[in-house]
Amino acid sequence: MSEKYPNFPAFSISPVPPPAGPDTPAPEQFRGLYGMPVFVTVPTGDLAASTEFWVDGLGFFDFFTAPGQVVHLRRWAFQDVLLVPGERPAVVAPMSVSFSCVLNQVDGIAAACEKALPGSVSAPRQMPWGSVEIEVTTPENTRVIMTAARPFDPEGAAADYLRENDFDLPETTGA
Repeated sequence: MSEKYPNFPAFSISPVPPPAGPDTPAPEQFRGLYGMPVFVTVPTGDLAASTEFWVDGLGFFDFFTAPGQVVHLRRWAFQDVLLVPGERPAVVAPMSVSFSCVLNQVDGIAAACEKALPGSVSAPRQMPWGSVEIEVTTPENTRVIMTAARPFDPEGAAADYLRENDFDLPETTGA
């Protein structure tokens, strides 16, 4: 076991399902109340247009709205965004925010974002740590990464990458 990164499977406390393949079902949108451990605040000059993009393109839903003050959006548990009145930055921020999805959602999210705002989404790319990601630039110039885990192959390139970086690896796929 790696002392630096011990293998501690924590899927039981996460809404993100273990990466079992393209047929892995997405968790349902979470409509319950909880103390938000993390959230993103995004300033926008047009709350209605921003809400429409995040809902229709990225798959969030309007959890709560205080008209003219805040729109609280959510996808899965612990995927919260607060849209607030403010000025749109002139350039895309260098920082990004990432949200998990499952493999069978990546293409649909990319298509929906492209339809809502042409030129807003990158082609899917496979990352060396075992995910497929798209980068979306929202109408507010926020960089959003939608990331989906690929099934774990203990003999694959992602496993080699993790081993080279001192991670303990699970013994089985999807763990």
